[in-house]
Parts: sequence; C-alpha cells; structure tokens
Amino acid sequence: MTLPLAEAEKILADNFAPWVLDLGLRVVEAGERHAVLRLPWTDRLAREGGGMSGQALMAAADTATVIAVASARGAYGPMTTVQQSTSFQRAVLGADVLVEARVTKLGRRMAFADVVMTAEGTDEPAARASTVYALLG
Repeated sequence: MTLPLAEAEKILADNFAPWVLDLGLRVVEAGERHAVLRLPWTDRLAREGGGMSGQALMAAADTATVIAVASARGAYGPMTTVQQSTSFQRAVLGADVLVEARVTKLGRRMAFADVVMTAEGTDEPAARASTVYALLG
C-alpha cells in the first residue's frame, strides 16, 4: 500500500502537536513501507556550537515513522511510540535533513522501523534511529 503525498501531509497536519508542526516537516515521499520527510534547517533548531539539536532530529524520526507506518497500512490509525533509540553520528550544520523511515516489520499490534537521517548534500548519515510502535486501532 502507499499514501498519496497530499494524504500524508494531511496526517501530519491533523495528528501532531503544534510544537512538532513548528519544526516545518514536509513529506517528500510515502512509499509502500517507507516515508521520507524533510526537516528544514533553521537557527531556532541549532544548539550551542551551531549543530542541529538532537531533540529536533528525534522528533523528526518519530514523526517520519508514523507516516511510514500509515503508508504501510494504507491509512492512518492511532498508534503510540513504545521505544526509540537514536545514535548521533555527525553534526548537521546549516543544512536540511532528509529523514527516511523504513518499516521493517508490521504486525497487527506492533510496528518496527529503522530511520536514517542525512544532511542534504551528503551521503553519510547524521543519525540513525530504531523505533517500535504499538498500533492502537
């Protein structure tokens, strides 16, 4: 299954807290078992030293997973994060981040995904996350 971009953007707009929407995330792609979101660079997301904050990257990974799971299921349904583990590998300085979430297992009650976050214009990941979701409906 897959979601049209307009539907994926509507899921984003309708189901996330205002502070998450303030990150400016945009859905770039929603495929059969994955989604790619763009996290735009802004100085507001920078921490001391000028790198993008880990909190922003973790929120983006969490959000991308929801869109990927919804795309894999063919529609949005209530879900909640059970676990997220994030490894930061290099700083993001002055660049948008492409956040690719790929569903690795989709069950009736649980979904698992791997997320790779890469600064635009680079090949090496800035961060990786592993996520687990409980599917509530």
